[in-house]
Amino acid sequence: VQLVESGGGSVQSGGSLRLSCEASGDTYKRYCLGWFRQAPGKKREGVAAISSGGSTSYADSVKGRFTISKDNAANTLYLQMNSLQLEDTAMYYCAADVYGVCNANRLAWRYWGQGTQVTVS
Repeated sequence: VQLVESGGGSVQSGGSLRLSCEASGDTYKRYCLGWFRQAPGKKREGVAAISSGGSTSYADSVKGRFTISKDNAANTLYLQMNSLQLEDTAMYYCAADVYGVCNANRLAWRYWGQGTQVTVS
């Protein structure tokens, strides 16, 4: 599975961004999908996950502000980010795996993309 993120950029505090992740090589339907992020000098942090059945999970730090969704027909994963804060600045990666627990805390994934930068100022 190849994953390609897009939609990152620079935004002012309180603003919104929508990240997208297109997959090729396999169908999204059977995968657990997620987003994680990493800022310079900080540990990787799980952000959100969505199961093959559509159940969603969020890190406490983004709950109520971020929404994960997917379009199986388009093989695309999304992360709608609202009320962005300075601490949301990071490289954001989408990820996929068939196996394992599917929740926002997951940090180990079989597949992930090259990342898209989100900068909040």
